[in-house]
Amino acid sequence: MSEPNPAQRFIEAIPHAKALGMTLETIGDGKAVMSMPYDARFIGDPVTGVISGGAVSALMDTCCGAAVLAKPGAGATATLDLRIEYMRAARPGERIIARAECFHATRTVAFVRAVAHDESSLAEDGLPVASATGAFTLDAQSKKPGSKTPKAEAGA
Repeated sequence: MSEPNPAQRFIEAIPHAKALGMTLETIGDGKAVMSMPYDARFIGDPVTGVISGGAVSALMDTCCGAAVLAKPGAGATATLDLRIEYMRAARPGERIIARAECFHATRTVAFVRAVAHDESSLAEDGLPVASATGAFTLDAQSKKPGSKTPKAEAGA
């Protein structure tokens, strides 16, 4: 049996990802697709049955982090900044699917964009539930505890 990739281990280690039922659908080359099933526990408006924006935010943030980890040479990551724009309520009863792409990375910061759809809008190529842009820390795998930083190597 093969060992889970770093992004899968990352997601499995996050308690809220497990509690929200997040599933990593696909991952690779700086891109990730994750989904979250509809669950009555996460309803934000009991009258309409619409899922909470906080659950959608958590899915998008986690998917963005996974996309960063899927970037070749990436190590650890954390959210620096995440802007989410909600365009409409997710349809009650439908799974939400987030797609994220790490489109640019410097030595220490990764830039990501993402979009979340409910199942029917994804099938119809319709208006997303939300879109996001963010910046995440980027810690290269080559850094090991006790290794010299470029500043330390320069004698600073």
